[in-house]
Amino acid sequence: MGLIKEVLLLPLAPVRGSLWAMEQVLTEAERQYYDPAAVRAELARLEEQLTAGEIDQETFDRIEDQLLDRLEGK
Repeated sequence: MGLIKEVLLLPLAPVRGSLWAMEQVLTEAERQYYDPAAVRAELARLEEQLTAGEIDQETFDRIEDQLLDRLEGK
């Protein structure tokens, strides 16, 4: 039965392959987005921007909250 199923679904192979590839890309993007090391590096850059006067305290607080949410995995 498995062989017949695979033969019948063969025309859909490119679509199934594309879906698999998109799932892999999404999984990797999420892994990098929530990676604690990357978030900490962004927090450090954000603090440098505040210290250098490139951003104000309000902007710092807003972005810091977003980064801390990412760090918590929200």
